[in-house]
Amino acid sequence: MAQWSMLQQLESRYLEQVDQLYDDTFPMEIRQYLSQWIESHDWESVATSDSLATVRFHDLLAQLDDQYSRFALENNFLLQHNIRKIKRNLQEHFQEFPVHMAMLICNALKEEKKILNMAIKTEENAGSAQNNGMGGKHRELDKKVSRLRQMVQDAEIDLKSLEDLQDEHDFKKKTLQSQDQEPNGLKDQEHKREELLIKEMFIRLNMKREQVVHQVAEALKMTDHIQFSLITEELPEWKRRQQVACIGGPPNACLDQLQSWFTSVAESLKQVQLQLRKLQELVQKYTYENDPIDQGVNSLEERAMVLLKNLIVSALVVERQPCMPTHPQRPLILKTGVQFTVKLRLLVKLPELNFQLKVKVLFDKDVVERNTVRGFRKFNILGTNTKVMNMEESNGSLAAEFRHLQLRELRSTGNRTNEGPLIVTEELHTICFETQFNLPGQNPIDLTTTSLPIVVISNVSQMPSAWASILWYNMLTNEPKKLSFFLSPPPATWGQLSEVLSWQFSSITKRGLNTDQLSMLGDKLLGQDARGSPEGLVPWTKFCKPGERGFSFWMWMDSILDLIKRHLLNLWNDGCILGFVSKEHERLLLRDKSPGTFLLRFSESSKDGAITFTWVEHTVSEGPMVHAVEPYTKKELAAISFPDILRNYKVMAANNLPDNPLVFLYPNIPKDNALGRYYSRPPEEERSAEPMDVEGPNHSNGYLPTSLISVTVGEPRLQDSISLPMSPDEYNEISNLIPADIDSLMTNY
Repeated sequence: MAQWSMLQQLESRYLEQVDQLYDDTFPMEIRQYLSQWIESHDWESVATSDSLATVRFHDLLAQLDDQYSRFALENNFLLQHNIRKIKRNLQEHFQEFPVHMAMLICNALKEEKKILNMAIKTEENAGSAQNNGMGGKHRELDKKVSRLRQMVQDAEIDLKSLEDLQDEHDFKKKTLQSQDQEPNGLKDQEHKREELLIKEMFIRLNMKREQVVHQVAEALKMTDHIQFSLITEELPEWKRRQQVACIGGPPNACLDQLQSWFTSVAESLKQVQLQLRKLQELVQKYTYENDPIDQGVNSLEERAMVLLKNLIVSALVVERQPCMPTHPQRPLILKTGVQFTVKLRLLVKLPELNFQLKVKVLFDKDVVERNTVRGFRKFNILGTNTKVMNMEESNGSLAAEFRHLQLRELRSTGNRTNEGPLIVTEELHTICFETQFNLPGQNPIDLTTTSLPIVVISNVSQMPSAWASILWYNMLTNEPKKLSFFLSPPPATWGQLSEVLSWQFSSITKRGLNTDQLSMLGDKLLGQDARGSPEGLVPWTKFCKPGERGFSFWMWMDSILDLIKRHLLNLWNDGCILGFVSKEHERLLLRDKSPGTFLLRFSESSKDGAITFTWVEHTVSEGPMVHAVEPYTKKELAAISFPDILRNYKVMAANNLPDNPLVFLYPNIPKDNALGRYYSRPPEEERSAEPMDVEGPNHSNGYLPTSLISVTVGEPRLQDSISLPMSPDEYNEISNLIPADIDSLMTNY
């Protein structure tokens, strides 16, 4: 079943997460109309090629034209209008930058897959203790909210009964008084009987008043308990999950459930306020000494108002943190002059709030007003910095999305590097959002919320260092205004950091880091003495500052992530790459393996990200010998794919004939079985294109088919002396010594 079809069968809480992946720049309508076409292409590859992205962009426009024609046949003018609008928006945003569109689609498909996997996993683990505990907690909260609604409804019924009883009491009392004034009034006995009935009715009336006031008080007490849980537990937990999701962790649970609770409490409070107003009206009609309503209604009104204010003030949240659409997997990093988006939501969904709240965006408001951090850069926000919150059609939430904001640095005289206490990628800033809410008879209520701390860069080359700061901050703290964090950054435990490192891989690929890979990284950061200790402390400087090799641990990791994303994604996803293996450990892994067994690992000495392969051979005199080649970087892999390098790699043996030493991918998988699907041409097709077949139909242009082959000259050197590929001149000189029919000779051999 197609991914889009599977997603549409999920629960609403997952569907809302899907809804958050799309906006006006790339609307969900495209995903719906072109679901099969979108899922039929490899957007990872498209996103790395300008020419291919351009082709796919125009293909997408052509697909929309087909949809337009189809709707024309159906005489569906509205959908035709939507298609025209979508096409114009796409051309406006992506005509010059088709790669950005490919990146958006690629990221959306990945996030969809995560949501789908999370839904499946949640369903599979529904019986686990953890899920039962969380589910039990939420079920208990659901029960409390339902109980609150029932209490308010019961009070509504009793209030109506009280009103009827008071009207009846008032009628009988006035009737008796009028009869007493008539000449032929009631006799004494009848009069006493009517007085007794009225007194009895008064007693019931007083008890009913006490009952209704008590019910309202109990409803407010229940509201207080629920509201306390929402504001001090559920909302902070959601915000923490949002932090984790921002740095690559599991997708955050949707806001629908939280909004449902907030809205239910607000609706109950609004109903209680109406009930209290009705009680005031009853007091104005009739009261008496020690009237329960007169004694308690004012304090209840004040209490209800305070609860409603606190609920609404806490309900404004940043639903989607600031993010550049060009870098969706690295939110909270903003580049000057580049548009970014951010979305707000009010969790209290009341009809009277629609179009009432006008939100204004402010940058570093607390820093400016309180001067809490001196010397940091200052910025202006450009673009539409005010928005009115309105009900969204998709889910009915009250939201405002800012899509066209930019930052511009305010330059000061002098050298900026001497002004601030931190480098720019360690400076933290916040975006503040303000609005006002007007309640009848009350002063305007200020609503404020802030984004998570952001890092502002001026060059894309600063992105890795900025992301390191975002990782470190959100891993270690949840204080949104701790902007001086990096003046004295705390260390992280290896248990915390290892989880976050694994997320960096699982967020852009299908595989995180396993125990062995994390163990090697732990040894690299902490030393082998701390192996296996999750409490080992990693200081910020060890993680992000250049070491003896001239580059930091994180820069090395980030370059490997980029290498995987650009050139090794399929190999990594399928588990072909061991990746993080020390030189010492790879010898232990290979020494008992069959000759020609090789493994793939990342270079520890390249700051730009590189991969190498190491193989074992057995000799009679020296036993198992391990060999490796100079690592391949993005530059080499941009010219030829790594699987083709592994297929064609040759070593010049003692008999001056090239030989491919790579036979089995670790642990014991025949090379072609493991890598054949990734070759640019299948092995059998490669064998059928013999060099001697120059007269065949496939070679009418007179050229022989060629392949770029990596060759190592002479005896392969040991691991501690890595063999280097030949220069082009050396390769040409050796090639001239090799017979032209060498492929046929080797095949016959």
